[in-house]
Amino acid sequence: MELGLHTFGDMDAAALHKGEEGARRLKNLLEEIALADQVGLDVFGLGEHHRPDYVISSPSTVLAAAAALTKNIRLTSTVSVLSSDDPVRVFQQFSTVDLISGGRAEIMAGRGSFIESFPLFGYDLGDYDALFSEKLDLLLALRDQEVVTWPEHGKAQMRAPINGHGVYPRPLQEQLPVWIAVGGTPQSVVRAGTLGLPLAIAIIGGEYPRFNPFADLYREAGAKAGHGAGKLKTSINVHGFIADTTEAAADQFYGPQSEVMNRIGRERGWGPTSRAHFDQARSPLGNLFVGEPELVAEKIIAAHKVFKMDRFLLQMAIGLMPHDQIMHGIELYGTKVAPIVRKELTGSAERATSQAN
Repeated sequence: MELGLHTFGDMDAAALHKGEEGARRLKNLLEEIALADQVGLDVFGLGEHHRPDYVISSPSTVLAAAAALTKNIRLTSTVSVLSSDDPVRVFQQFSTVDLISGGRAEIMAGRGSFIESFPLFGYDLGDYDALFSEKLDLLLALRDQEVVTWPEHGKAQMRAPINGHGVYPRPLQEQLPVWIAVGGTPQSVVRAGTLGLPLAIAIIGGEYPRFNPFADLYREAGAKAGHGAGKLKTSINVHGFIADTTEAAADQFYGPQSEVMNRIGRERGWGPTSRAHFDQARSPLGNLFVGEPELVAEKIIAAHKVFKMDRFLLQMAIGLMPHDQIMHGIELYGTKVAPIVRKELTGSAERATSQAN
């Protein structure tokens, strides 16, 4: 199982000089990615947003900078909002990251849980699902063919057709990996399984075993479509934090994480969270993976027994977390947590050679 991190690049939306704040956050973020590579983590993912509280609107740009600073870690979006982007540009950008990184780039595509990119780029929210379905179809065609004719004859489309054009550059990897990210929509899970694409399940609330039916549904859909079990890879993406002690991890993470969840909750009509909710969520079956290295490792191993996932991504850099705390958490994740998990699952504490998915 691959172990990694992902973040949206949270920044201070109230900063007077937004350019300076963005530059500070990106400098710190690149240091975090470089450290994750140095301590032997497998994957680092960056999410796309178009809001004042996040610095990453173009994951491929930041990943290209990270590619030049790293040697082994795989670099992915988490996610690219494919519905409001052009698949040709997404493919070209990530192919470029793949060339810079020596074959370590991936795309994680999603419909987008935040919707500000739709009016920003002139898309109708009424076409939310149709846009994703069509653009995913084109992205996969670009991945599989150098010269593309799209769509199939007579098939309706919202984007202008492509009539036998080559799309460049091509990636170093034989096939650029494309994952599908879902937040709990069964139709999206079935689509990923039917297409035989790896599936990432975002878990930000409730007891994590409650999401296992999505993994089962995905594998069932994949099997019905004729895809072998080896092709049907899964990831769970969760919130969490690691510190020297469980008490320190909880105390450091609660404030920034709860501020973000309450801010987003007000936008979406969720009830407010509290320290009691937070502490319940970091219980053995809760969705938060927070604690000292041994506790977090044990919880990851327990989750693997439930999901049998191929990848585990932890979102530690949430809200205005101090950079030094994030860096220490990454160090503990790579040097303390990862060896325990790997030894339990493979018999060796060493990092395995990562394979493209």
